[in-house]
Amino acid sequence: MDRSLSRPGLSLCLPTLLRRRPQAVARLAGGEDYPGLTGIVRFYQTAAGVVVWAEVTGLPAASSPCGGRIFGFHIHAGDSCAGTSAEPFSAALGHYDPGGCPHPYHAGDLPPLFGSGGAALSLFLTDRFSVSEVIGKTVILHDHLDDLTTQPSGGSGKRIACGVIRKNAP
Repeated sequence: MDRSLSRPGLSLCLPTLLRRRPQAVARLAGGEDYPGLTGIVRFYQTAAGVVVWAEVTGLPAASSPCGGRIFGFHIHAGDSCAGTSAEPFSAALGHYDPGGCPHPYHAGDLPPLFGSGGAALSLFLTDRFSVSEVIGKTVILHDHLDDLTTQPSGGSGKRIACGVIRKNAP
């Protein structure tokens, strides 16, 4: 484990960290309505918490220049992306919340993804879970912004993409 990440100057360590293999990876795939949506979410365990790096392409575009798309992004408790046309990815269940916290304090509540010409990139640090705790869980991308208020899931709308978090083999 890279102990230097627990000291000031985290940004100086990121280039080194991101060249390493992540401990876990989720490969996102869009549902029936978004077959071209793909992405990868990488999870790196550090002494300061988990660095999450998400890259997504094929996102629905904004309909106006002032209405950019922002997407809810969460870890869900289920271990499968199965579902139906009416309820895409329903087997992903609800937000990962081992502490029984209200939204937006679920362990699985992540920062939203901001669409940019059909793509999104996010890199953040969280201490709400460890990589080992989320292996086997699912990552869900929703079609609307999480309002950080509505219970239990932030009113972030339909599930448009899903991926199962898998341990990344060395």
